[in-house]
Amino acid sequence: MSRSLTTGTFQNTLPLNYRGGSRVQPVDSVGEEKAYEPSTGRVISTFACSGEKEVNEAIQSAKSAFKIWSQKSGMERSRVLLEAARIIRERSEEIAAMETINNGKSIFEARVDVEISWQTLEYYAGHAGAMAGQHVQLPGGSFGYTRREPLGVCVGIGAWNYPFQIACWKAGPALACGNAMVYKPSPFTPVTVVLLAEIFAEAGVPPGLFNVVQGGATTGEFLCKHPDVAKVSFTGSVPTGSKIMEMAAKSIKPVTLELGGKSPLIIFSDSDLENAVNGAMMANFLTQGQVCCNGTRVFVQRDILEKFTEEVVKKVKKIKIGDPLLEDTRMGPIVNRIQLDRVFGFLKTAREQGAKFLIGGEPYSPEDPKLKGGFFMTPCVLGGCTDAMTCVKEEIFGPVMSILPFDNEEEVLERANATTYGLAGGVFTRDIQRAHRVVAALQAGMCFINNYNVSPVELPFGGYKKSGFGRENGWAAMEHYSQLKTVCVEMGNVESVF
Repeated sequence: MSRSLTTGTFQNTLPLNYRGGSRVQPVDSVGEEKAYEPSTGRVISTFACSGEKEVNEAIQSAKSAFKIWSQKSGMERSRVLLEAARIIRERSEEIAAMETINNGKSIFEARVDVEISWQTLEYYAGHAGAMAGQHVQLPGGSFGYTRREPLGVCVGIGAWNYPFQIACWKAGPALACGNAMVYKPSPFTPVTVVLLAEIFAEAGVPPGLFNVVQGGATTGEFLCKHPDVAKVSFTGSVPTGSKIMEMAAKSIKPVTLELGGKSPLIIFSDSDLENAVNGAMMANFLTQGQVCCNGTRVFVQRDILEKFTEEVVKKVKKIKIGDPLLEDTRMGPIVNRIQLDRVFGFLKTAREQGAKFLIGGEPYSPEDPKLKGGFFMTPCVLGGCTDAMTCVKEEIFGPVMSILPFDNEEEVLERANATTYGLAGGVFTRDIQRAHRVVAALQAGMCFINNYNVSPVELPFGGYKKSGFGRENGWAAMEHYSQLKTVCVEMGNVESVF
């Protein structure tokens, strides 16, 4: 794999599947996929989608590794996870550059993702040795106890917006609990997860404990339907999440679903305006707006609407778009042509429905000639929006902020909750009672007061309603990657009723 760190030069030549401790070509395939460098539009890899035989091989390999790993103590597992975290930290620049090349986000952001990734492994290394049961005293000296045990081979299916980080969010707690994992990244971003597999191997996991299969929906189906898979954790869209749940239901597999969102960000007139503007920027334009928990419905109290909008537009104007590997770039390209066209489709509808384009929403062509084929657009702010507009109701997954005026708390809460999604929500206000009252009333799994889109690994992350269920991060994730066994111990004689 060429390690050149400039845009327009990387070409993947190595196999992207990982099984039994090394990179492999799949033993069978169901078609092929192309991965792009979004900033140039170049194909950087053409790879086979893993077929049913390859998926089975990966699962059997993980099953063998599980037998070894699950017998280790929490502290033994902890040491391996700490070593993996150390290697990620050491190789962070290379991983971040690869993430930027394949995903398009700025190197500045990719570095933050990689930092969160090693922190995740460190955090779960700390929990690995703390997995414990309970002892319960029963009458006559008898007692019961519980054991928290691993599930077995878990499947992780990742999204393309945070390829490396999501893999760590899933693998960290899964491995800490003693499970094995077969991971399928998005076919848009196949490259960096294989680096994680190599890092786990170098850190000392048994060969096969973390395997990678590549492919699209068909490969995902083979994984979800496999009888030896104990659990599926998926990050992605609502329709795909629904299909995964349906497939898992056939064999009663537990699932964790982290799905889409159309989250509200509520800004009251007593807010610190500068903080509120910065919060709205963070809620909409990270990773080119391709973030599931983004606060894309920005509700602004009417008496500060004009001032707030003016400040936001000023800030958006200053966002530097261009080559994502340059230090001062703050917005790279959209992940691929399909997604870019989808965003423009939403903007066309917004225009037809009467939204005001306050800034942006146009194709962008950087001056650098090598970026001419890239999937760039200008970040967009829409004013004059109403709750009935498509841009306000549906997840766009691009750099588009919709601003909506409101008058009072009761009204804005009703509007904020009038959605089938429930991933996140935020409020900016100086009134402490109102802040807590509002987040208590928001039907969302991840809420922010006077900030937005901070996701420390210590805090559980996940949705309400159609945004999914189960939690990633925090101690909560450990419960989703383990099962409880109850043991009842009789210390006297058996009294039979027969």
